[in-house]
Amino acid sequence: MQAAIYLLSLVLMDWTLQTVLSVELRDHGYENVVIVVHPQVPENPQLITAIKDMVSEASFYLFYATKRRFFYREVTILIPSTWQSFSFQRPRYELYQQASVIISSPNLNYGNDPYTLHYKGCGNRGKYIHFTPEYLMDDSFLPVYGPRGKVFLHEWAHFRWGVFDEYNYEKPFFVSVDNKIKATRCSSDMVGMYICKERSCSDGECIIDPQTGNMEEGCMFLVNSTQDVKASIMYMQSLSSIVEFCSENDHDKEAPNMQNKVCSYRSSWDVIKGSADFQTTEPLAGTELPSPPSFLLLQSRARVICLVLDVSDNMATGNQFHRLRQAAAIFIQQLVEPGSYVGIVTFNETTEVKSSLRHIVSDEVRWNLTSSLPDTYGGGLSICEGISAGFQVIKGLEGSTEGSEIILVVSGRDTDLPTCLSKVSGSGSVIHTIAIGPDADLELESLAESTGGKIFFTSNSKDSDSLIGAFTEIFPVNQDMADPFITITSVQRLVQAEGRLSGSVIVDKTVGNDTKFIITWQGANPPNVIIQDPSGHNYTNEKFDHDLISQVSYLKAPGTSQAGSWTYIINSLNNSQVLGILVTSRPSSYTIPPVMVTGEWIDGRMTSPPLKTVFAELKQGHTAVLGANVTAVIEPESGDPIIVMLNDNGAGADTVKNDGVYSRYVFQFPTNGRYALKILATWTNATLLLPTLSNRAMYVPGYIENGTINMNPPKPLISSEVLRLNESFSRILFLGSFKVTNASENTMNKDVFPPCKIVDLEARLDADHVVLSWTAPGDDYDQGSASSYDIRMSSSPFELRQHFSKAVLINASSLQPKTAGSREIFSFKLLNVTGERSAITYIAIRSTDETSHPSEISNLVHVTRNLLQQKDINVAYSASVPKFNATLAIVIGVAVLSLCLISGAGLYCWRKQTSFKLLDHAPSIELQEINISVQETQTMAENEELTLYVIFKADGSEESIMILEEIDDF
Repeated sequence: MQAAIYLLSLVLMDWTLQTVLSVELRDHGYENVVIVVHPQVPENPQLITAIKDMVSEASFYLFYATKRRFFYREVTILIPSTWQSFSFQRPRYELYQQASVIISSPNLNYGNDPYTLHYKGCGNRGKYIHFTPEYLMDDSFLPVYGPRGKVFLHEWAHFRWGVFDEYNYEKPFFVSVDNKIKATRCSSDMVGMYICKERSCSDGECIIDPQTGNMEEGCMFLVNSTQDVKASIMYMQSLSSIVEFCSENDHDKEAPNMQNKVCSYRSSWDVIKGSADFQTTEPLAGTELPSPPSFLLLQSRARVICLVLDVSDNMATGNQFHRLRQAAAIFIQQLVEPGSYVGIVTFNETTEVKSSLRHIVSDEVRWNLTSSLPDTYGGGLSICEGISAGFQVIKGLEGSTEGSEIILVVSGRDTDLPTCLSKVSGSGSVIHTIAIGPDADLELESLAESTGGKIFFTSNSKDSDSLIGAFTEIFPVNQDMADPFITITSVQRLVQAEGRLSGSVIVDKTVGNDTKFIITWQGANPPNVIIQDPSGHNYTNEKFDHDLISQVSYLKAPGTSQAGSWTYIINSLNNSQVLGILVTSRPSSYTIPPVMVTGEWIDGRMTSPPLKTVFAELKQGHTAVLGANVTAVIEPESGDPIIVMLNDNGAGADTVKNDGVYSRYVFQFPTNGRYALKILATWTNATLLLPTLSNRAMYVPGYIENGTINMNPPKPLISSEVLRLNESFSRILFLGSFKVTNASENTMNKDVFPPCKIVDLEARLDADHVVLSWTAPGDDYDQGSASSYDIRMSSSPFELRQHFSKAVLINASSLQPKTAGSREIFSFKLLNVTGERSAITYIAIRSTDETSHPSEISNLVHVTRNLLQQKDINVAYSASVPKFNATLAIVIGVAVLSLCLISGAGLYCWRKQTSFKLLDHAPSIELQEINISVQETQTMAENEELTLYVIFKADGSEESIMILEEIDDF
């Protein structure tokens, strides 16, 4: 089981790299919804039936919840090649890149919880949805999560529309502005009751913590199984009445959930209405229901690839031809997986087939293919002719191009390129493009975009490693990724005559199998190389295999490489040249997952100046890797690279702190053109591991049915242990390339970006002071330093959100904002500011930059002041009470008598100057003891109240519940 989970973790990392979200919405129906079954999932035709049933059911829920707007029309299910009983057509390569749903073994941190990996913020699409075979096949999960179709819709809303959960495991209750204790939920009209396991609560009862005014830890809110409300699918999709999303009419803006925090208190339906899907689709007229979705089953096969390489005059610039020969040789020798079919085509104004498809079954085949790489260049350029020749080579295997790949490398321009775009997009083949230098055709990327391929760029800089890096990332994601390819380091540098390139490489314990040291050079003879392992053993030139034509040397370390620091020395001999080293490896064990890095970027909504948000996700299995140094290196067409440190601090571009996703805004682009992006990640001994966070369907602990508590089986315990790594790591990821089209010197000098929104504001009381803490924003989003903070407070959260400038101002003139990413702490005396004694005070911050651009208002925090001290009195008493465990608060005043009762809708109080009696219409039991807690104010004034909490405990039941009844007479 452990090995299977490990295999899952690897595949999820690689399948989701640079996910191409090509789900299409056409005439109200979603098409190209891809569901991938992991190769390690045991063969079971019933699983396919379960997938179909879930999506078909979800289609009708989707149609109703979106008010007759959307449904699922076409769904593709990708069957692994390991399933022998199936024989379907070959899938297109991009299906793996655009998987909407992955079916695989349980996540170590979430068990069988359905969840969506989503970290890009409100309204942005997620990475993928994850279901387990156990969840899909075992009906015992139905009472816990509800109908599978509605669970699919819950996750689809995360994935497609970027909404978040409306519950909160960490903060299940909150004190509302009107001093009511409420469950964190949406809609707020959903009714239920509080219960508490006796072993979980301090006194075995669900009572109010006098220090916070909130429920003590261990209490839970159980909903009634029968409800009148229809919302919300993002809170309790398991209930039969729940068929809609929370709208502005029933959304609880006070609830401390992720939807409010990330989406600035907007309801889930409001976010969905703002999506491109909704804006372009009107409801269907009439009452007719859509047809069920159609399903296409595909099965993976051996990989078929043709290298289509530019050998025109353009390759003379910047030693491009030599660099291309090296990169292609490394791909054939070390990167393309066994069992694949590889061919080679070159083109200028004409084409030449250098090698028909060869089956990669031995080292001899690899060397023969490498010898077929071009050795001359010159002439004009016809990209379309090169692609057509590549298609003909591919057809030599099975007569079709469906499911094949072309790696197209281009350095020049072809005015006829648009003429072959339709032929390429309809071929069923995927085109990966690599643009070399600033003169590469401006429309080249359209070939990859229309076929789902990857896009790369490398500059003419002689010591750029982006070209080799591009080939390292064009690996398949349709194979069994039990043995993933991992790039540990890549270095290229211009070295003077008789100089050297030297350094060290960390081979950590999670990798070490098939470790390869790949040396590139430009001189007539191989340089002198010394590779030393951690024990001091040296590997020198005679241990390498040398490709003298491509000028590449290969060393495969024997067995499993020794963990630790490997050093290298590469001597340049008698000439100045670019020397390079690439180190790759594979996992050392099936039971210990390696640390993996994946990444992507998204474009900002502003067009001038351009804005990108870069993400890098670091995990060991499904465990987030914290405390790493993660750097984005952005290589322009000319000039120095842009270096940006990425953060996992829950501020700026980073949505959630400590989730292993590092991110940053990037907008300082000096020129228009192409930019290559790579991620460098290193770890120190201080690195931590934590379970990753995600959006997942709620595990419902139980229900109230006709006044009876019906509990579901307890949620399986999942480890949340914090682990510490005891060694260093190094990883590199060549992420691809993007274009910048709106950069100019004028826009570069304009201050158009405000400070980023503060999203991690926290508050606590320290005696009579409020202590605030948050992560400092920048002058421009998350870079630089803001100029000032505007801190305000109010007894009304609505005033802070809607009329921030009218709220009470906190004097923070002495607070000088720190550099973005720093931790800010500020305290002030609460009573001196307000002069009042209200129980709850809400606080928010807005920052401004040097040109007075204001940020968005931060998340709201509140403090509840405890003006009372507690003394406990125990009184023996005998009385008849309803046959429920109950907690009632009786408030006795000098002049006024009050009674407070906690219900599913909050904490309610009644006041009357007469006596009261308990409800008497329920069956009675004998109660032997009442615990009375007396709370008195620090200074008793005339007519000031005393508060007594009376705890009624019934027969020795392990569970205690709060009665959801009104007081009969008071």
